[in-house]
Amino acid sequence: MKRIILVLSAVMIAFSLFAQSSDPIVGKWENSSKEGRVEIFKRGDKYFGKLYWIKDSSKKDEKNPDKSLRDRKIEGLEILKNFTKKGNTYEGGEIYDPKSGKTYSCKMTPKGDKLEVRGFVGVSLLGRTEVFTRIK
Repeated sequence: MKRIILVLSAVMIAFSLFAQSSDPIVGKWENSSKEGRVEIFKRGDKYFGKLYWIKDSSKKDEKNPDKSLRDRKIEGLEILKNFTKKGNTYEGGEIYDPKSGKTYSCKMTPKGDKLEVRGFVGVSLLGRTEVFTRIK
């Protein structure tokens, strides 16, 4: 009986490691200023990210272009939406910047324990990259 439990445990760990390696973007990340943390997850065949912690948890979405949303808290917002995996890059999605209230096209590229997040308007050349660090 112990042997069966041991084998099942090993199989579950192997599947868990395989799932993580096939989706290296999934997990918790901290932005470069260390003011916010995002949890990236898969929903269906797309990837999303929720701002699960910010330094000032009382901060509101005051810059949102939709006036009816300006009273909501920033902490808990889904700021990354609709990314698709293409090779080692996740693209076709959007990132919402609560500091400016603007939404940008975005692509993300994992590089080990770092995640390059590039927001842009139009083409990727016209944008800015921020590097997130994986939270262990």
